[in-house]
This record gives sequence, C-alpha cells and structure tokens, in this order.
Amino acid sequence: MLRQVLYMSEQNNDINMGRDWRFYIEDMISFAGKVLSYTDGLERLQFEASGLTYDATVRNLELIGEAATRIPAMVREFAPHIQWREVISMRNRLIHGYLGIDNDTLWSIIQDDVPSLLDDLLTLKKAADENQIR
Repeated sequence: MLRQVLYMSEQNNDINMGRDWRFYIEDMISFAGKVLSYTDGLERLQFEASGLTYDATVRNLELIGEAATRIPAMVREFAPHIQWREVISMRNRLIHGYLGIDNDTLWSIIQDDVPSLLDDLLTLKKAADENQIR
C-alpha cells in the first residue's frame, strides 16, 4: 500500500511540474477559505480542543505554504506585499514541528494573517485574470 501511495505521489509530481502558477493561487485561496470556515465562530480554546478541526486547519495552513513554493519569482515580485517567505516558513514550521506547535502563534496566524492573505490572493487572482501579470 505504501509503495502504491509513493508511486502515485511521484506521478502527481510529474504532472504538477507543468501546472500553471494560477492554479496554485486558486489552491491557496481555497485552503485559506477552508481555514477561515473551519475556525469561524470558535474561540481559541475551543479550537485547540477541537481535534479534527484543529488538524484540518493545520493541514490547510501547510498546503497554503506548499502551494506558495510553486509561485514563480515574477509573480512574487508583482505582489511583494504578500509575505511569501513567511508563508513558506510557516509551512516548514508546521510540517517539521509536530511536537511543538505554538497555539498562540497558530491562533494569531488564523485570526490576523489568513484573512489579509486571502484578500491579497484574491486581488492577485484578479490581476492575473485581467492579464496584468505575464
């Protein structure tokens, strides 16, 4: 089973290598929307105790960072107000810090950073849709 999963992962990497960067922006928008939807109406302590919601939220934050690694430099330069390095760094800390996620920082990211990131990504998508980015 694991061998099959690894093989499928290699196939997906081959397919994704030619994937247009706009799709990654759309993915990031979707993941950010999920983070906000999953945590809507929750207080921090409820979120921390929520189990599946906590895990799903962390996973979507990881995916935002993973998708950000696929955004080419020319797009990052077009949108320097998006903190690309911090988004990618967040992904790395979440992926590799499985024994030490700081819930204060995590909650701050969800409440403060994700909403503004989502707005910035929507603006970037609009610019791309209007062919302002080449």
